Amino acid sequence: MKYIFTKTLWSFLNDREYRQLLLTTFFVLALGSIVYRVLEGWSWIDSIYFSLITLTTIGYGDFSPQTTEGKLFTIFYILIGVGIILTFINTVYHHYFSNRNEDDSKQ
Repeated sequence: MKYIFTKTLWSFLNDREYRQLLLTTFFVLALGSIVYRVLEGWSWIDSIYFSLITLTTIGYGDFSPQTTEGKLFTIFYILIGVGIILTFINTVYHHYFSNRNEDDSKQ
């Protein structure tokens, strides 16, 4: 199992398209974190946490934007970010199982 995970991760990072998706995902999370830090005055960890929880649609409800600007940004952020995050998660999932199935068929 550890071998499959390492092999999948390595092949994922070596593929240009996947790397771009990974960079886009990190960019969207970083953008949200910076904006929430500035607009809401949250700590870095709270801003990162809220960005990740929001984009993965978990939404615990323990944080929410209080400023009008923060609320407006959140609307935009969700519309753009959820699609990117879900694409990233779906791509990683399919890439992992694709490599796993290749390894199973070779044995």
